[in-house]
Amino acid sequence: MLQLLVDAFVLGCSYALMAVGLNMVYGLLRIIHVAHAALYTLGAYVGLYCLYHLSQSLWLSLTLGAVFPALMGALMYRIIYSPVLSAPRYVALIAGAGVFIASQEFYRLIAGPYPYPFNAQFKFLSISSSHLNVTETQMLIITFMVCAFLCLYLIINNTNLGLMWRACTQDMELAASSGININLIIAINFIIGSALAGSAGVLMALYRNSVFPTMGAMVSYKAFVVVVLGGFGSIPGAAIAGILLALAESLLGMVPFFNLPRDAIAFLVMVLVLMFKPKGLFGR
Repeated sequence: MLQLLVDAFVLGCSYALMAVGLNMVYGLLRIIHVAHAALYTLGAYVGLYCLYHLSQSLWLSLTLGAVFPALMGALMYRIIYSPVLSAPRYVALIAGAGVFIASQEFYRLIAGPYPYPFNAQFKFLSISSSHLNVTETQMLIITFMVCAFLCLYLIINNTNLGLMWRACTQDMELAASSGININLIIAINFIIGSALAGSAGVLMALYRNSVFPTMGAMVSYKAFVVVVLGGFGSIPGAAIAGILLALAESLLGMVPFFNLPRDAIAFLVMVLVLMFKPKGLFGR
């Protein structure tokens, strides 16, 4: 049981890293950033290319796997979302979905439809006993998630940048009238969220030992469920809800006569949350 909980926690970390980017964008622009999943896959492919063609260092792969999606995320805002912000919200949703679908086909054309192994050699902490085995990869994912959310929490609550971000989430027009550079805050918002998505892509490619064009599809659906569960716009909610969803998937899968597929459990959770607590566990 303890091993199952650890495995679920690691999976929940990937959900949370994806969901925080969605929540950051929604908190500012009130749009659902569907194209976010494309950045997850981009991070994995950049990390893979670095691993096989530039260096055998996982740390360089992880760094570049965050930097390239971060830059692409800022570019997405300028090209895809910025021109349609004044349009109805469904326009941004459709535009993001189009980018996501196109990105999958682009990855398929460039890299092929088949999965590539992500064999990275590195040394990190691990736990091995008769009752529990936490691999180096699992410890890396857990450590990265905790450090990332701690840094994000400190930035949001203890810096001028965080103060401006919170002001923009409360009232964009009032923040602009007080002298805050709205476009800069939104761009930084996309950069941070996209970097986390790309990092999650590299880490899960390492964990699954696989990179393929559609790897971002299911995790993006789960991330959206995490956003609903944690509450739209709540970053701490995304972190906690990601772990809760992964635990629910693992524990419900052990219930006798519960034949619902694992991936369908997330959508069952979303339906129940929308029925009984539409604002999510930590929504405002």
